[in-house]
Amino acid sequence: MNNGHKFTNRLIDESSPYLLQHAHNPVDWYPWGDEAFDRAMAEDKPVLVSIGYSACHWCHVMEHESFEDEAVAAIQNEHFINIKVDMEERPDVDQIYMNFVQMTTGRGGWPMNVFLTPEKLPFFGGTYFPPSPRYGMPSWQQVLTSIAETFRERRGELQDSAEHIVSELRKMSVVEPAGGTLSPDMLDAAFVSFTRTFDAVNGGFGGAPKFPAAMALEFLLRYHHRTGDDKALSMVTYTLEKMACGGIYDQLGGGFHRYAVDAVWLVPHFEKMLYDNAQLIRVYLHAFQVTGDEFFKRIAVECLEYVRREMLDASGGFYSTQDADSEGEEGKFFVWTPEEIAEVLGADSGHEFCLAYDVTPGGNFEGHNILNIKVPAETGTDRFADARKRLFEHRELRIKPFRDEKILTAWNGLMLAAFADAAGVLGDDEYLAIAKKNADFILNELQQDGRLLRTWKDGKAKLNGYVEDYANVADGLIELFQVSGDTDYLTQARLLADTMITEFWDADNGGFFFTSNDHEQLVVRNKDLYDNATPSGNSVAADVLLKLAKLTGEEKYERFAVAVLRLAAVHIRRHPQGFGRALSAMELHLGPTKEIVVVGEKGNALERTVLESFHPDAVVVLGRGGNDADLPLLDDRPAIDGNATAYVCRDLVCLRPVTDQAELIAAIRS
Repeated sequence: MNNGHKFTNRLIDESSPYLLQHAHNPVDWYPWGDEAFDRAMAEDKPVLVSIGYSACHWCHVMEHESFEDEAVAAIQNEHFINIKVDMEERPDVDQIYMNFVQMTTGRGGWPMNVFLTPEKLPFFGGTYFPPSPRYGMPSWQQVLTSIAETFRERRGELQDSAEHIVSELRKMSVVEPAGGTLSPDMLDAAFVSFTRTFDAVNGGFGGAPKFPAAMALEFLLRYHHRTGDDKALSMVTYTLEKMACGGIYDQLGGGFHRYAVDAVWLVPHFEKMLYDNAQLIRVYLHAFQVTGDEFFKRIAVECLEYVRREMLDASGGFYSTQDADSEGEEGKFFVWTPEEIAEVLGADSGHEFCLAYDVTPGGNFEGHNILNIKVPAETGTDRFADARKRLFEHRELRIKPFRDEKILTAWNGLMLAAFADAAGVLGDDEYLAIAKKNADFILNELQQDGRLLRTWKDGKAKLNGYVEDYANVADGLIELFQVSGDTDYLTQARLLADTMITEFWDADNGGFFFTSNDHEQLVVRNKDLYDNATPSGNSVAADVLLKLAKLTGEEKYERFAVAVLRLAAVHIRRHPQGFGRALSAMELHLGPTKEIVVVGEKGNALERTVLESFHPDAVVVLGRGGNDADLPLLDDRPAIDGNATAYVCRDLVCLRPVTDQAELIAAIRS
């Protein structure tokens, strides 16, 4: 069992790469579960819950500094029951204790270390702690010793404090009642809020650190589509150009890193997340649709190819993340010196490349260089395509960052939507095949008895799905239905939506809980409305249910969607920038909407016209003749004289059917 390792703990039987990274620590780690808490109750010991994820740089640092130290481990093992949690597998646990840490310390992040009573009540927590006192922080050993002493000598006081804190956490989890009506004024106010924080010099919103706000950019594209406001479009295109020219974008291999530590998109935190790239692919695709700028198409395709090359399992599922570190150094895989570039490209070509991509002897990152384009004009020609290809091939010889190969359901739903969207926009059958294989994988491997599971690795799926899993998979299936015409995907999306309503809906106060009715009982049952790095399950659910209402004619879906949006509206008015995906759903609800039906053979000219254009205010049905799926939108919609025929309706008023591309374009724009 030890395989030559001095220590092996219970994490050795887990599938999560993050947990397996700690399986040979001298700390006696448990996975989250009854076994650990039963022992804590039996021995009357406090519980340490340490939460992180495999691509987290400072999680690795704390492991090497403290959790691999036998003296530290001896303290942890004597005084605590120790639990390791992968926050990507158990976001329900992470949410609760992250709220606690943020409430008590004013900050949060990973690694997160929280101390609980045996009843799972939190009483102390923080993030990274150093091995010795520095930066005004106590050492990890000091924290452990102090907590053990407090638990032993001031137990009653600690218990009262923990119960009070949990009471406050439960209050935090209660969402304010839905208030007021939904109106376009809310969308206008949100747009103004984005203009106020827009960085007109560097693109994006706010200062450092700067995140790629894909959901905000998507909302602005939709706002521009409805209102024609050029400012909304220019904020999007300028930001997308700056990001794609910056170091946050992998100029050689494609794909975006997690975020930039500065305000100019130069120095990234080098990890790559599936969910970031899924959302950004769609924004770049949509920007291409709106502007016709081939640069945006190129970036979208490079990201898609990165995912296909690096993140696609043979089963059809998509992996989760790639690490920031390789060979123990953050970013080592991605940086260059002028000498290395000259070695690959030759002196003259290397010099030219270095000028274009900001490579200097002094470097722009710890003596090395992160490739970035200083002059945006370089984006127009792509004259360095061959040089980038040669440098990429050379870089492939380096030791790659670690890849977390667990497959997460919600994130796969996001990437499913991206590949389906790309298949439609670009007319690419290979992308469509990838999307279909991924959908089939999710439905076959991550679904059991009609219920989704959260995670899959090495042929095994486990853990209850969360509302974000149901919502994102349903969204991806709807997108796949709209570009393929295969009604089976719509049927499956509808089944997931019905299960979501049955198992997650709060019948008393509205909105979807994060966990299902039959989920493990935790100290708090959260209802997440904010769109963070990933969209909240409630935001995606609202979008999904609005589309289903229009596709199926079932009004109940719209009622649930509107209830969610009204619940979020109170918070959107206060802080619109935390609700990018909800705002996009609100655009669909409040703006004029269309139903577009194209009947005819696959790939006909009218179908291509519809799929190539940007119409976020519409649902699309591709009919192949007949109505086997019993879709109201296909009733009495024949192909006229055997020709491909398009039917366009706007707000329950239908235009006459058309068989000509120009007439279809006019009908869509009317």
